[in-house]
Amino acid sequence: MPSPTKFLRLAVVPIGLVLAMQQGRAADPVVSDDFVKIGIMNDQSGLYADLAGPGSVVAAKMAIEEFGGTILGKKIELVSADHQNKADIGAAKAREWFDRDGVDMVADFSNSSVGFAVQALAKDKNKIAIIMAASSDFTGKACTATSAQWVYTSYSNGYSLARTMTDAGDKSWFLLTVDYAFGHAFANDIRKAVTEGSGTVEGEVRHPLNTADLSSYLLQAQSSKAKVVALASAGADMANAIKQAAEFGINKSKTFVAPIVFITDIHAMGLASTQGLRFVSAFYWDRNPETRAWSEKFFKLHKAMPTMTQAGVYSAVRHYLHAIEAAGTDEAIAVMAKMKELPVDDIFTHNGRVREDGLLMHDMYLMQVKQPQESKEPWDYYKILATLPADKVFPPLEASACPLIKK
Repeated sequence: MPSPTKFLRLAVVPIGLVLAMQQGRAADPVVSDDFVKIGIMNDQSGLYADLAGPGSVVAAKMAIEEFGGTILGKKIELVSADHQNKADIGAAKAREWFDRDGVDMVADFSNSSVGFAVQALAKDKNKIAIIMAASSDFTGKACTATSAQWVYTSYSNGYSLARTMTDAGDKSWFLLTVDYAFGHAFANDIRKAVTEGSGTVEGEVRHPLNTADLSSYLLQAQSSKAKVVALASAGADMANAIKQAAEFGINKSKTFVAPIVFITDIHAMGLASTQGLRFVSAFYWDRNPETRAWSEKFFKLHKAMPTMTQAGVYSAVRHYLHAIEAAGTDEAIAVMAKMKELPVDDIFTHNGRVREDGLLMHDMYLMQVKQPQESKEPWDYYKILATLPADKVFPPLEASACPLIKK
């Protein structure tokens, strides 16, 4: 249940302050409950724990520590929870956070089904949700005035990659799809790119989340006429598919594409199994001296180099706090207005911007996994083949289905 002090505070807010907040800046600092509380919600123990999990909490702490643990003279608090990749568990925890614990913003998710559930709840509760999950619908038909999408989308990592390959001559595809919102979104974007590039999708098979034995699904892909097998999955599912395809020798006759690849996946599978793999990524720890320095600090705390999701959580929390500072309040609408007004400039991206539909526009990178002999040190896994400008990897604003967009 919301704190009675919140209702009392709302009842006595002067009209001048209301008008100032509508203009995106409070006349005097106004922080609900006298603290700013941030929640990191993700898979802490399952197949997505390495790519997000405790590492995202570490990244959020690093952002908070940059502010000295306070904002507008008030303490910044951090809580975290494991949604176990179940939308009902995630929604229940978010409701508890919003109604009882005074949480102002929830970030990460790394699971589209959970993300949609919490995004809708945050809208109803006038709280902010910053989503590190793939479905393009987060900033499309499901967009809200209090949510944003960081890191990547099914369009940036599915459509763009598939269209590039199809245009280069890889015309026949088979989809191996994890059977929930994440996989469906990627499969839809890949299918669209292939058909628009005059290619064909020869078939699709869907498998349950966290499937250990993918042999029957891979054999269906092998028996198809497709040249390319697209793994519309991530984490352990994607890793299992790549390793088992190599064991069965299927990768000798088919080209495997994994739209979503995290550095923790490559670390777990090894360069011998993954060498030559191409994909699109939003972040690489060794891209430049700035990213390397931050990532080495992260490594000391987490004992692994950051994934693009973990770097994205750092960026999102940092930008959220800057927006509170600029708005002079933690009220969701005023803060989101500042998040869209201020540039995003940090180790994750320079000159990024949050669009009207909530999508963070930032450059992406075409990556290739190094051969074992090319790697010079632990976690030295990628070659950056090209920088992909934001306007090339994300759809234009006028194509957005977001109801906030004025047509």
